[in-house]
Amino acid sequence: MTNEPLADVRDMYMAHTMFRREIGLAPALIRDVAGGDVKRASTVADHLQVVDNSLHHHHVAEDKHIWPRLVERVGEQAQPVVEVMEEQHGAIGALLDEARAGLALWRGTADAAQGEALADAMARLHGALVEHLAVEEDLALPLIEKHITSAEWGQMLADSAGDVAPEQVPLIFGMMVYEADPDTVRDIIAQMPPEVSSVIGDLAPQSYAAHAQLVYGTATPARIGARGAVA
Repeated sequence: MTNEPLADVRDMYMAHTMFRREIGLAPALIRDVAGGDVKRASTVADHLQVVDNSLHHHHVAEDKHIWPRLVERVGEQAQPVVEVMEEQHGAIGALLDEARAGLALWRGTADAAQGEALADAMARLHGALVEHLAVEEDLALPLIEKHITSAEWGQMLADSAGDVAPEQVPLIFGMMVYEADPDTVRDIIAQMPPEVSSVIGDLAPQSYAAHAQLVYGTATPARIGARGAVA
């Protein structure tokens, strides 16, 4: 393993910023939907379902590919970190289940009380997620950079795509690159297969801009910075 290239985790920071931003903006999005406006509720719900699905598969892939390898290779140094990661994943999974159930009810009714309950669930999810991602960046990613190979990292990323429809890939990548450093984006795209890298660089930002216009009413929703709060 020592002779193999090690993981480039910069794409993880991009994903984390996406999750912090999109879930942080969710409560206000939900509360801004007028009672009974089912069409608008459906638009917001479709957006949140994309984010929910991405976060769920992101964590499942880490649980499968990353944590067992860290424990195996690093031992006692990694064990407490992995235990915290798995415990936090479980808590976030429970909050995702709650939000998912609320979303399924609200999207068909746009009921104000259901919307308020859903907004509260999303706010609690955001709080738990911000705490988790900070711990992961401080404690887990430095271990990953030293002990997980590039090939293993790529396997994890492939699995994290889960059941994402091909037509949604530019949108999700656009969400990730929205606040990312251009040099990092260039390097990440360069690692993609040629048939993907040749189009994703232009298509992804355009896809997210159009999506954001529909969801937020602007192609440039509030930015949060790498570990900041939604402005």
